[in-house]
Amino acid sequence: MQRASATLLVTALSVMCGSALAQSVDKRKPPATTASSSSAAADKRSAAPSRAAGRPAVKDGEAEARLIEIYKLAGQARGREALTKAERLVNDHPNFQLAQLVYGDLLAARSRPLRALGDVSDGTAKAGASTLAELRQESLMRLKALRERPAPGTIPSQFLTLSPRNKHAIAVDASRARLYLFENTATGLKLVSDYYISVGKSGIEKSVEGDSRTPLGIYFVTSNLDPKSLKDFYGSGALPINYPNALDLKRGKTGSGIWLHGTPPAQFSRAPQSSDGCVVLANPDLERIIRTVEVRTTPVVIAQSLKWVAPHSIKADSKSFEEALNSWHQAKSVGDLATLTSLYSSDFSSYGKTRDDWTAQLRSEADKRRGRSVQLKDVSYLRWTDSTDTMVVTFGEVLSGSRTGPVRRQYWMRQGKHWKIFFEGVIG
Repeated sequence: MQRASATLLVTALSVMCGSALAQSVDKRKPPATTASSSSAAADKRSAAPSRAAGRPAVKDGEAEARLIEIYKLAGQARGREALTKAERLVNDHPNFQLAQLVYGDLLAARSRPLRALGDVSDGTAKAGASTLAELRQESLMRLKALRERPAPGTIPSQFLTLSPRNKHAIAVDASRARLYLFENTATGLKLVSDYYISVGKSGIEKSVEGDSRTPLGIYFVTSNLDPKSLKDFYGSGALPINYPNALDLKRGKTGSGIWLHGTPPAQFSRAPQSSDGCVVLANPDLERIIRTVEVRTTPVVIAQSLKWVAPHSIKADSKSFEEALNSWHQAKSVGDLATLTSLYSSDFSSYGKTRDDWTAQLRSEADKRRGRSVQLKDVSYLRWTDSTDTMVVTFGEVLSGSRTGPVRRQYWMRQGKHWKIFFEGVIG
């Protein structure tokens, strides 16, 4: 048995597991039939074959869970068990490049101390420097997210109130390369699962078409694209979101085609920053999301870093906004146009209509109602805070005596001590 040098792999494991560095590895020579190595894994990142036909369906998160178990075993100096499980993992997922790299390291560690995650020869490291750096970064991001877990019962601060129509919600934390899937239960949001993701090549905060950045903000799933209509590049399917939203347009942002999508057959996952702006998941993880969420009603929060809070703590934050929304509701219900108009910002815009145009529309709607009150049903509102404070509100507007009505979405912005509407439109 030989003490391994401090390596990126084992250091990461030690941090995650709270253990000392692995003290030893099995130094027996690998079997003659085994040709896998760190060099081969690094060289073949984009050339690995897809999963063989006839194997059992892969569950979401299963491959990552197995990889983390291997990390833990290595960090506990249980190298032989780690190697056995790594071999099974790469056999089941030959396109999982990070697993191939870890497997190669475990093989190499049987005969010599490791220097770093992906301990390849200097020549190979130089030739594949970019790929090796991406795999190392992927490993660290996976460990970071799994080490820094949100406290039980907490939720992202953006989810103030969701209606029963919002059966699920998604939140993306770019700083952890992680997507969190929630179920909206009778007792509030429940974290169902979370997954490693990739974002734009140039990072986050998309501003213009072609900048290869992932947008930040509050969005909604707009459709579910049939994978048969897509190139293999997009993997198991795609869920487009409504970028640019009303706030993005107000800020002059451009671009389109931001999706949640999968990976091509040769790649199980992609580097943390590798897309043209989309959020990319491993295909089994995306398939779970596609099976779960509904189009149009599923909010998608994409943040640089999520702030996790206790649900009860955000109620106080929403009190002033609820008062403004109630004022709007009451004014519209009784036809108080003066109060109603005062709640719209001077730069209000809705598909080309100015505030004056909108005031005329509100007056026309009030005349047609003929005194019938307005009910708001299935109200949800989410908060986005950066340089400004914004609320994204969705509700059904139903006149007394009616069973259905239009579904509206409003964008409110805090201006000083007051909340004002800068966009409103019918979405269904």
